[in-house]
This record gives sequence, structure tokens and C-alpha cells, in this order.
Amino acid sequence: MSSEKNHIGLVGLAVMGQNLVLNMAGHGHRVAVFNRTTVVTRRFIAERVQDRSIVAADSLQGLMDQLEKPRRVLLMVKAGPPVDAIIDQLRPFLETGDIVIDGGNSHFADTARREANLAAAGIRYLGVGISGGEEGALRGPSIMPGGSREAYAVVEPIFRSIAARAADGQPCLAYLGPAGAGHYAKMVHNGIEYAVMQMIAETYDLLHRGARMSVTQLHKVFAGWAKGELASYLIDVTVAVLGRQDERTGQPLVDCIVDAAEQKGTGRWTSQEAFELGVPIPSISAAVEARSLSALREVRAQASRSLVGADALGEGGGDLTEAAGAALYAGVVSAYAQGMELLRAGSLAHQYNLDLSEVARIWRAGCIIRASLLEDIRSAFVGSPAVSNLLLAEPFRTSLIRRQMPWRWVVQWAIGSGVPVPALGSALAYYDSLRSERLPANLIQAQRDYFGAHTYRRLDQEGIFHTDWGD
Repeated sequence: MSSEKNHIGLVGLAVMGQNLVLNMAGHGHRVAVFNRTTVVTRRFIAERVQDRSIVAADSLQGLMDQLEKPRRVLLMVKAGPPVDAIIDQLRPFLETGDIVIDGGNSHFADTARREANLAAAGIRYLGVGISGGEEGALRGPSIMPGGSREAYAVVEPIFRSIAARAADGQPCLAYLGPAGAGHYAKMVHNGIEYAVMQMIAETYDLLHRGARMSVTQLHKVFAGWAKGELASYLIDVTVAVLGRQDERTGQPLVDCIVDAAEQKGTGRWTSQEAFELGVPIPSISAAVEARSLSALREVRAQASRSLVGADALGEGGGDLTEAAGAALYAGVVSAYAQGMELLRAGSLAHQYNLDLSEVARIWRAGCIIRASLLEDIRSAFVGSPAVSNLLLAEPFRTSLIRRQMPWRWVVQWAIGSGVPVPALGSALAYYDSLRSERLPANLIQAQRDYFGAHTYRRLDQEGIFHTDWGD
């Protein structure tokens, strides 16, 4: 093994790929890079590379020839068919023991399929969730590896060196489990991200459109929240967005942006998986649906002229602002609880053996959903790994009980003002459903037995029953 060989190769020089390369090189790792579009590679080398620890290859074979053995190749390409295409192109140059790493947002089932296919040829595969965006990739992301444990042991020193560090100095990195465990955790991470972003947007909307607070006032409100229990990366992002003025118009930039949120699919995958497993994640699903509804701008414009709704109630005063902060915190806790329940169910269904406290630990820094409350989430699962739901664990149980009345008032106020709060409202419904010892599902089951003879169980007797509902 020549000392001149490179430690790792990277395929795909979009912004995330470029920043990961610079991060690895900055921590003493020699990196060879390849991009399908040669001009992108040349521009990267010319404009961003400062030393000789990063070298470019003009072909996949050239990339592989420059790597030490066992060769490690990190793919940073678009999820789906492009990943399969790159793997197919790499296959002629891969040898037994080599390691292929998918660092994109691949579906966990695709990752498991690719791992099995490559394992048959003696090639090891890792599906690695990487969160943190452009800045995280450069300065330290949260890294969620899954797949071959032996392969992980080989690449762990590289990942450990580039991972974000939490306040206690621990790297936000942990081997999560076999097959698609890493990408599964990243999928759920993104689902929680959808829900939290939607709840923040709903809070902004009910105070802006409903209570008629200015963007300048809202900037101050969110800046205050950023220093308290709501402290998180997404709140910090919101403060930055609300504080930006548009250079062309002089208006708040947020008011100049089209109100249609795009999505790449990971939130939808989360909802689909939850439906498959029968796990309720209403706030995450509401956030996915809200993005889909936001895309219907022409329909919404027509409906706004045709459908009658409530008029905004106007100034809500300081009490509403304070209550909105309490409601947002409660909703965010509910979103995390829903995500953790999906992780628990998915771990059982797919035999990942996920450690929920470890997942929470590596989300404390680097990733998009990093927040101060994640330390409490980690502690909750360390202290009671079998806790049936995060909402029942302290300090969240006490915290939500204390906030439930302002939470209810905010949702009621929004409904009365005609301001939609699908994620905050569904989070409250989740809380109320969870605390209801008896739900009306008995009537639904009776209805199912009536029209489909689906049977039912009784409270006072063991067994399965059917009633002849005819007159």
C-alpha cells in the first residue's frame, strides 16, 4: 500500500460533496474526487482546493487507481436511479473487500437491496445519513451510518474526525445498525424536520396574518425564543430569514418569496412507512400534506375569492405571543415523540436494533433538527429505554401538562381567525388521543362488523364476536 495513495474517493461534486471533501482534507485525509461533468471538477480544484491532499480523477477507473486498499468510495449523488447507475459503472473496478458508501438521501429499502447485491460479490456497502446542509458538511455534520459493521470500522476514523461535536465534546456519529438503518434514521430525521418547519411557519402565520404583527415584530419574538427553551437551529434560521430585507424592494425578503414549498420526497417516505407499520405520526403527515397544498397556488387563489372564511381577529396582544411560544414548544415535542415512535417500530420491523438514546445523541449537533431539547430526549431513553412514548417521560410529561391550556387556546384562536394550523392542531389531537383511555374506535369497529362482518372484541369477555345487525 503506497503512502501516496488516497484514503478515500468521492463521487459527486455538488455543494454537499465539495464541502465534505474540504472537511475530510482539513482533517488530514487525502481525497480523490470525480464528477461526471468534468468542468465541475476543474472549477472545484481551481477555486476551492488549497493544497495537494485533494486530487482529481478524470474517470471512475482513474479514481479507483488512486485509492489505498481496501478502497473506500463515498457517493454523493442524487438518490434513486443515479446511485444504481454509479454503482453499475463502478462494478468493473471493485474488488473483494472494497467499501462503497452512499451518503445521499436514499430510501432505506434501496440501501438494503444494494448492500445485499454487492455482498454477493464480496463488496461491502454502507448507507450513511448525513445531515447538516452545506455548512454542516464543511464544519461538521451529524452522521448516521448503517450497513456492514466491519466496513464501518474501516471508515470510522474518517467519519469521527469530520463529525460535528456536541457541547460535551462527543462526536455526532454512531453505528446505527445493519442494512438500511442509517438511511432509515435519516428519513425519520427529515420527517421531524418537515413537522418542525411547518409548526414554525404556522406560528409565524397566525401571528403575522392572524394577529397582524409585522415581520419586524416577529423577528424580535423569534429572536427571544431562540434564547430559551425553543433554542434550535431551525429557530435560528427563522430569525435570520425574518431579519433579511430585500435589496430590490426594501421590504422583508420573506414577503417577496412565493408561498409554495418544494420537497424532495423524504418526508413523504416517512409518512408512507408510518402507514405501512401502523404508527401514528399525524404532525409529520400534516406537514407533508401542507407542502403539497401550498403548491396548488392557482386553486388557492381561486378559492380565496370564492370561499368564505373567518376574518382575522386582529391584535392578540402579548398573551397570544407568549401562548404561541408555549404551543410551538409543545408541538415540537410532539413531533419528536412521533418520530421516535416510528424509529422504534421500524427498528423492530426491519431488525435494526436501534438505540433511541444514541439516535438522539447524534442529533444534538450538526444536523438540521439539532435543538436544546435533544439532550432531554437522549436522557429520557437512557433512563427508561422502554418508555412507551416520549410524552410520558420527564421532563416532557410535566412540561406539556403545563402548556396544554395555552396550546389549546392558540389552536382555537387560529381556527377562529381562519388561519390554518394543521401541524400544531394535529399535534394537540395526538396528545389528546394518547391521553384518552377510551376512544370512539368502538363505534368504527361496530360499523365495520355491520357492513363487512369484520367482527369485534368485547370489554367484558374474551374472544371474537360478530352480530347479526339485520332488523
